[in-house]
Amino acid sequence: MADSEDIFLRAQHRTFSGLTEDAESKWTGPFFFIQAADPQLGLMKAWKEGDCEGGGDEWAEEVELIRRAVEAVNQLRPRPRFMVLCGDLVHAMPDTPFREGQERDLKKALKETDPSIPLVFVSGNHDLGNTPTPRTHEQFCSAWGNDYFSFWVGGVLCLVLNSQLFHDASACPQLKEAQETWLEEQLSRASSSAEPKPKHVLVFQHIPLYLKTPDEEDDYFNLKREVRQSLLERFKRAGVKAVFSGHYHRNAGGLHDGLDMVVSSAIGCQLGDDAHGLRVVLVTDEAIVHRYVSLEQLSVGGADRDLQELLQG
Repeated sequence: MADSEDIFLRAQHRTFSGLTEDAESKWTGPFFFIQAADPQLGLMKAWKEGDCEGGGDEWAEEVELIRRAVEAVNQLRPRPRFMVLCGDLVHAMPDTPFREGQERDLKKALKETDPSIPLVFVSGNHDLGNTPTPRTHEQFCSAWGNDYFSFWVGGVLCLVLNSQLFHDASACPQLKEAQETWLEEQLSRASSSAEPKPKHVLVFQHIPLYLKTPDEEDDYFNLKREVRQSLLERFKRAGVKAVFSGHYHRNAGGLHDGLDMVVSSAIGCQLGDDAHGLRVVLVTDEAIVHRYVSLEQLSVGGADRDLQELLQG
């Protein structure tokens, strides 16, 4: 693109530059993309020191992990159609120390992504605050583009959602209402007979609907049951095939009633036994298949092998 800064602001007017309905609404055959989550610059040191409320005053480890991820993704052939980062881009909350430096260094590392691979950004709780406000919302949108929008890739409709508005919109009820109105329009159209008819519908958000089962207890890492059940019903009616998320810093999720809840571990700080990694997602005529790949595997061509196995499977 003409200005490298534009790669961070391609989500505007509820769509995404270059991945529009006009350009990408027709199914053109199988493709793959990369899902990543929680680079969260600054958390690794904060977690080690037991001070996760702080912003984390060092983030060199996370920057190096992102650079490794970008370098490996750039080597993939064929290239992924896009790479989506499912929230918590940095650890420092809005209007706290280290926020500006973390965002600056994250963008510097991500700028090395091959220009042919669009970067899609999803907002997380650390990006907006646990209770978003109009101010923190505007700060995110100024830095990373729209917080919710749709885009098309090869006949597949993708919906990016702001899950903090499902979690706690008490300080910004009008923003929640606006997303709800927009989402209902998107889901209604997806389930109608109107053209273009998407081959699949995918959702990207930060907070998972659930970690293991749809009826599990409420937890910090999932959406409240009442909200969760409502979204599940609406997504299923609209034919949503999969919901991709992060937030948990571990791999989790599961397939229930035809909807795959995919919870991917982090590029950055791990809170369980998973390795730093990314998820390779293959989209075929009939299915969405995926595999989490560690950065170590990526660096030695493991993603290429996994992609071939997914294609053959």
